[in-house]
Amino acid sequence: MTAMSRRRSEPVGDEACDVVVVGSGSAGAALAARLSESGRLSVLLLEAGGADTDRRIHIPAAFSQLFRSDADWDYWTTPQEHLDGRRVYWPRGKVLGGSSSLNAMMWVRGFAADYDGWAQRAGPTWSWDALRPLFIRVERTVGSSDSDHGTSGPVSVEPQRAPRPHTATFLRAVQQAGYVVEGANSLAPQGFTQTMVSQHRGARASTATAYLAPARRRPNLTVRTGAHVTKVVIEGGCAVGVEYRHDGVTRTATARGEVVLSGGAVNTPHLLMLSGIGPGDDLRRHGIDVVVDAPEVGLNLADHLIAGHIVGVDAGSLKDATRPSQLVSYLTRRTGMLTSNVAEAYGFVRSSIDVTEPDLELLFAPVAYVGEGLVPPPRHGVTVGAILLQPRSTGTVTLGSVDPMDPAVIDPLYLSDPDGADRRVLLAGLRLCQQILDTPAMTAITDGTYVLPEGGERLDPDERAERIVEEYAHTLYHPVGTARMGSDVASVVDPQLRVRGVSGLRVADASVMPTIIRGHTNAPSIVIGERAADLVLAEL
Repeated sequence: MTAMSRRRSEPVGDEACDVVVVGSGSAGAALAARLSESGRLSVLLLEAGGADTDRRIHIPAAFSQLFRSDADWDYWTTPQEHLDGRRVYWPRGKVLGGSSSLNAMMWVRGFAADYDGWAQRAGPTWSWDALRPLFIRVERTVGSSDSDHGTSGPVSVEPQRAPRPHTATFLRAVQQAGYVVEGANSLAPQGFTQTMVSQHRGARASTATAYLAPARRRPNLTVRTGAHVTKVVIEGGCAVGVEYRHDGVTRTATARGEVVLSGGAVNTPHLLMLSGIGPGDDLRRHGIDVVVDAPEVGLNLADHLIAGHIVGVDAGSLKDATRPSQLVSYLTRRTGMLTSNVAEAYGFVRSSIDVTEPDLELLFAPVAYVGEGLVPPPRHGVTVGAILLQPRSTGTVTLGSVDPMDPAVIDPLYLSDPDGADRRVLLAGLRLCQQILDTPAMTAITDGTYVLPEGGERLDPDERAERIVEEYAHTLYHPVGTARMGSDVASVVDPQLRVRGVSGLRVADASVMPTIIRGHTNAPSIVIGERAADLVLAEL
């Protein structure tokens, strides 16, 4: 008996389809598009945000202008004890394409070993060898002859069209500091590279443009924007649809086959809890009937924290990207500063000689990236930052209220591990950044001053590093793990992405990642969407 035949024969609600997908982000758009390809299933994709019509979405260097806009969920963490009590801004895409329409377009798959680590927790279908065909299916990589890179997929992965000259200087500097420069996206990166970007001819390649734009021509795919899902409807232990608000009216969509949540590491656990799936005591405290007592929903939150040196240069930074001449260059030739993804180079390094594998990523941006991207650069500068790749500190996403329109409570608990290892590694990363800044190549272009902290050049290096962490460290926008998958019964979803305790309900987004990868999360999130499509098609 198939999953479809086990469902109700007479759907009840405002509309009915075979599969409801909640969220059109990196995973959700890929999932919905692939499900519609066969023509056998009717698919309804619900997106709380709007269409991706804002021109700033498609102009790469304009992504930070979308922060706190209608295209952003505009989340903030709770005050972080180990970051001087600051609340940290968490932008998340609220638009077709989700965060793939809002991110810095860095295509950084990470280490094959990290996916093998997933396999240890969730079975062999999540190993690198098993996922490699999916990465190849996704990618359309330009200029690569690596057999591990896809060349005919929907997502364009291209070299930058007009990187800043300061980026080439940075790559010379890392060689002077003793590191290697290598190609991007090898199976075990050991050096630095210029960033490959998810762009096509200088414009953003989001999952909305790569997957949904062609898929929406199919009559069996319905994409509804402005549809905020408030609850999964569960009857007799089976997910039969969702409730959502659209144009001020609460509506119901019934799924004959399955409901798949692709809201991301914040919205997916939030929706599960609102639907009665989560820590029982917490749900009862909010007056929510417990459908499944699942203590780990909202736990295991991991994120990449970045702290950076922001130093002055005389000219040549992306501060000039807003000049009218740059807009003309972009609109007429798709070149110039506005094609920049801002984070133009990166590399993987070890925090000490005692570490066997890279535990830090160092990132270069030819601009003074200040105020978590919420304010324009005050003057010309460059940023050299250290990213904590595998934090021991984990946080939570919890309910703030039973009102589904209220945001969840996000507490990453940055740098809270008991022995302080996370802080030590991050500070070690800042020391490595300083060594690169001290090379002849970098001292030739920097002016010896700090943009932030102002007057930082007069501080003792250790004091300066501590201040950078306390006052300026922020997210690299990679939250994962809040509905982790696993072979163990405590995991929220099983290796087939099925929510434990409820039939007909899956999760497909970064929340299922059992551990955070040493890379960036857009590419593997898309792959999770592809894997979910295969699983749903096989089931239905």
